[in-house]
Amino acid sequence: MGKGGLPMEYGTIRIKLNELIEKEGISKNKLSHRAEMQRSQINNYCNNSISRLDIDVLARICTVLNCEIGDLLEFVPPK
Repeated sequence: MGKGGLPMEYGTIRIKLNELIEKEGISKNKLSHRAEMQRSQINNYCNNSISRLDIDVLARICTVLNCEIGDLLEFVPPK
């Protein structure tokens, strides 16, 4: 618990896949094919609608987009 008995806020992790896709000029379909992932899974990462990060998936995305993990993920501190 945080101050005053309120739940502690830790911030969030933002997935910047949309920005990377745009920067690299690759389509979601091409990314899903090259990374051997389902298109729906790519969409979930693009929409930040996943609750647990899969390190295998992150490695695939970084390999295909030739980027570092810091290019893909951003820590957003609590307000």
